[in-house]
Amino acid sequence: MADQSPLDLFKQALTGASRAIARDAEVEVAWSADVPGSAGNRFRVPLPGRDLPADQVREARGFADSFALKLRHHDAALHARSAPPEPIARACYDAIEQVRYEALGANRFGGIRANLDAATELRTAGDKIVRAQNSSEVPLQTALALLVREALTGEAVPQKAQGGIELVRDFLEEKVGGDFAGLAEKIGDQEAFQKLALDMLRELDLTRPTEAPDESDSDDADDDDAPSDDDQGDDDNQGEGDPQSAEMAGDMAEGEGEGEESTDTETDSDMAEGEPSDDSDAANAPVRPNRPQAEVPASVDYKAFTTRFDEEVAAPDLCDSEELDRLRAYLDSQLTGLQGVVTRLANRLQRRLMAQQNRSWDFDQEEGVLDAARLARVIISPGTALSYKVERDVEFKDTIVTLLIDNSGSMRGRPISIAAISADILARTLERCGVKTEILGFTTRAWKGGQSREAWLADGKPQNPGRLNDLRHIIYKQADEPWRRARRNLGLMMREGLLKENIDGEALIWAHSRLLYRPEERRILMVISDGAPVDDSTLSVNSAGYLEAHLRGVIEWIEKVSPVQLVAIGIGHDVTRYYRRAVTIMDVEQLGGTIMEQLAELFEDEKGPKRK
Repeated sequence: MADQSPLDLFKQALTGASRAIARDAEVEVAWSADVPGSAGNRFRVPLPGRDLPADQVREARGFADSFALKLRHHDAALHARSAPPEPIARACYDAIEQVRYEALGANRFGGIRANLDAATELRTAGDKIVRAQNSSEVPLQTALALLVREALTGEAVPQKAQGGIELVRDFLEEKVGGDFAGLAEKIGDQEAFQKLALDMLRELDLTRPTEAPDESDSDDADDDDAPSDDDQGDDDNQGEGDPQSAEMAGDMAEGEGEGEESTDTETDSDMAEGEPSDDSDAANAPVRPNRPQAEVPASVDYKAFTTRFDEEVAAPDLCDSEELDRLRAYLDSQLTGLQGVVTRLANRLQRRLMAQQNRSWDFDQEEGVLDAARLARVIISPGTALSYKVERDVEFKDTIVTLLIDNSGSMRGRPISIAAISADILARTLERCGVKTEILGFTTRAWKGGQSREAWLADGKPQNPGRLNDLRHIIYKQADEPWRRARRNLGLMMREGLLKENIDGEALIWAHSRLLYRPEERRILMVISDGAPVDDSTLSVNSAGYLEAHLRGVIEWIEKVSPVQLVAIGIGHDVTRYYRRAVTIMDVEQLGGTIMEQLAELFEDEKGPKRK
């Protein structure tokens, strides 16, 4: 016990409490920097800081308690059997059921109530409801869940969501306010509770009575053991459903309304998966001997259902200039407390790089510049010949560094801020050293499928469709672009609604392909991520581990075949099981220093791994 950290002891206590609440001795709790979730009796909860801040401890306990209560009080088969087929109705149905089983714990135990409140606060803070300016922007499933929670537990709506709730409270209470009391009476009976919930959704014109169960829809609609069941339901649909609910439900996809439509399929409609993008850099680049290395081997079993909706976009195209300035100003404010650290890191890396580019000397030459350091031996032994030295230049390979940053939702908050700050420092420092830097980001255009999933549904839901979401690859800074022109773009990472899901394998191929077209002799690709690839839509209809297997295949191909040097930094997640050259950090404040050290080591490793 003496060698265990406070974090280890807290995890043991949390696991024990979860087993007691769930009445399941097999429950296991794991830390995660990804979106919290559960699969059966395996829970993933947010990783608190090493010093166990009280608010982060409550959040971890809250998610663990929620998953344990679900395991104890929720019948997944019963839930799926009556689930409505309409996307908005289903999102509301799932959210209300989560409120039910959480309320069973909150009403009995004050400690659980406090923990669940902390988890609800955290979920709500990232929900679209906190940014809603009118009723059409309020996610209906979030509003209903918070009002039902208020009725079942007496807990007030979280402060951040109160503005959004007030936009719709009168409408919802007029329509279904009387049903809240009925739900409270049936809280311990899941079947009776869900019947009342469905009646409430019908009163809101979100769903219609079903004449007969549709097995295919029910099977496809949800896997209740999947982690996504515990998500907020935010953006679980693409604005489908009964037209009469449109006024309340609004646009359920966060990505829409953010300037996406102007960069729709025109940007990447004819870009084939795994091939280099037809950007201006690639079009003007010379054909290099290693160009065939852009072709992923056929042994990597992976496909995309469609690439029509994929997007490669420059950061300024995703928001207007005024907002970009505001986001950059916010990012600069995050640098205030780190300025001293930033300067030291930048200076250290610059010294190490410049040292390799400085001139060196050949000693003991017969002519050249007199070597003053060796004059002492001439004085001691006058017969000794004078020693000369000749200055020579050290060959410093022309270098480019690509920083590929995970822009998934689990990076929200401090991790993405530190990643953006580190990218900013890196670009400035390497530019001073004559090393070109490219900064890229990867995410998806929508939660849970987007237009790709809609196309799949329209096509009759073929089996094993492959990747089933719309990629969004973002160019924050091109390699030949000066830092002063691109600095503003990095603020985009701070934008609400940008960070969604992550499909790492294809992002790696994209960034690698861009590097292969570069003329530099040394090419380095650094990946910053906080977890394994996650896309609920893809994983729900393909084999388990589909995205992870593809990522492993791509990494192995790059490490064995490509001239690109690949290095990864994992934030709170062990990426060493994927990448041969990798490091894992548990505290995001370590990221800046870790990037600098990893790069310095790569630059100093002149021989490096031989690539054929």
